Amino acid sequence: MKPGSKYYPLFDYLQSSGQDDVLLAFAEIEAMLGGELPASARDRKNWWSNRDSATALQASAWIKAGYHVQDVDIGQKKVTFRKYQAHYNIQTKDGKIIWQQDAIRALRKHMGLTQIDFAEQMGVRRQTVSEWENGVYEPDRSTAKFLELVAKHANFAVPDSSEQNPEPSEG
Repeated sequence: MKPGSKYYPLFDYLQSSGQDDVLLAFAEIEAMLGGELPASARDRKNWWSNRDSATALQASAWIKAGYHVQDVDIGQKKVTFRKYQAHYNIQTKDGKIIWQQDAIRALRKHMGLTQIDFAEQMGVRRQTVSEWENGVYEPDRSTAKFLELVAKHANFAVPDSSEQNPEPSEG
């Protein structure tokens, strides 16, 4: 989320709140944003969905801040954000990550990248990243070694146990 984008103030507020649950009135969000929410935010719960896509800029604000919308009360014009922690089953062998679907997704999320951005970083197609994350196939040995380097550079580490749930920086 870039400073200056429309929903950056909401992102900044949530990220710095330090709370597990944040209840905000629509009016409080509008005050942060310096303008009105769209009519669809006032009328439809699906505007508040937790979809992480380039077209849902509002959702990017809370997702990248590490939250998901827990509840929306259209009548009361309030929304509850809850701190989100993704859990991934990351396997290791001899202290090295086995680059299977959960490990790849966790690394990408830790880096705060979309599949497109991660694909560019890795030098592959977006479809390849999607196939890795969906378990269609696993990266070859040279790609796995490159993933190790990328993970090291991104300070992505898995604690010692064979199955871990690192907290990606979600966004």
